[in-house]
Amino acid sequence: MTSSGTSALMRLDSTGGRPQYEQADRLRAAGPAVRVGLPEDVTAWSVTRGDVIKKLLTHPAVSRDARKSLPGYRPGTVSWLFPWVDAESMFTAEGGDHTRLRRLIGPAFSPRRIEAMRPGVHAVVDELLDELAAERGEGPVDLRERFAHRVPTRVICDLFGVPDEQRASMLGVFDRVVATDVTAAQSAELREDLMSATGRLLAAKRLEPGEDLTSRLIAGGEDGTDRLTEYEQNSTLQLMIGAGSQTSIALIGHAVRELLTNRRALTAALADSARWDDVIEETLRLHPSVMHMPMRWATEDIDLGDGVVVRTGDALIIGFGAHGRDPGTHENPADFDIDRADKAHLAFGHGVHYCLGAPLARLEASVALPALFDRFPRLALAADPRELPYRRSFIGNDVASLPVFLDGADRAGG
Repeated sequence: MTSSGTSALMRLDSTGGRPQYEQADRLRAAGPAVRVGLPEDVTAWSVTRGDVIKKLLTHPAVSRDARKSLPGYRPGTVSWLFPWVDAESMFTAEGGDHTRLRRLIGPAFSPRRIEAMRPGVHAVVDELLDELAAERGEGPVDLRERFAHRVPTRVICDLFGVPDEQRASMLGVFDRVVATDVTAAQSAELREDLMSATGRLLAAKRLEPGEDLTSRLIAGGEDGTDRLTEYEQNSTLQLMIGAGSQTSIALIGHAVRELLTNRRALTAALADSARWDDVIEETLRLHPSVMHMPMRWATEDIDLGDGVVVRTGDALIIGFGAHGRDPGTHENPADFDIDRADKAHLAFGHGVHYCLGAPLARLEASVALPALFDRFPRLALAADPRELPYRRSFIGNDVASLPVFLDGADRAGG
């Protein structure tokens, strides 16, 4: 998995936004898979062609379990990969282990239970909009910090029963997970902070269990069987709380930015509430919250054509976000077009590992977006959308801030 010769390889871009999309285009043009350099001297095959991505995501010779697919692999060898490789959760498990881990959490994300959460999501959204309205003034507001971030984090913390006094520190840790321009020492520190944050939550729920998903994880199955190990509990919490918030944060923020620069799409959604689903799916296609997802490994040689053979033991980093932007998948893929008939994307994965939380992310966006524009019909960007800062990551895909004027349509020329 590691190599001392990564300096000559193209390194995945952590700038975010347009540079990241443009690099994915170059990688796609270079071949069905291209060797790239990653932090801590890791090398991997970057896969950015839509058809190849889907092929490999269900390929029997591709594994996401390093312990089983890499002889002699020792967890912790590469510190930045800890959340993505060393965890023991649905994310890394396969076969029966994946089924067992998913079975404990899956029922909480059934269509019926997700729909039952709608009033609670409305309550969170309305409270946050009330706060914004009470403080509205002449200056710009960071809508990512004040709204896009707070809606899903409040919802997921409520769902997993995170005590109020633990929320700020826990969310601060999860905000660092996708960073990819950090040192090995910073990655090692993140590992300790992650384990500490979820460990505190587990300890609190062992003392005072409740009607929340953390308590359910601790208790095991319906009859108390099928208990997870403590490490599996920690790993599952890290996956569900992290993925259950970061995906929706990016979705809401990207959608707001696109609507404020595509007024025709915003007008269509405001005129017909059914069009909000089109807004959400087109946002997920064009600006997926995950761009490149580490890691997978070949368990036998895989011939991808064009002279590219992925050898047994080689690492793969899948460009989930590149699929929806592939000209071979969509016409004019760089355009935000809610009228396009085919909005296919892999923002929530593909196959048996399709994200459990996808319905929740869609629910949060479907509530938050119309409510925001209903409350602030003159909402306008307070910065050039082409110059918005992005979080530095080749994994996550999200703006670092989203400055807006709550009553600024005239001022912004909108």
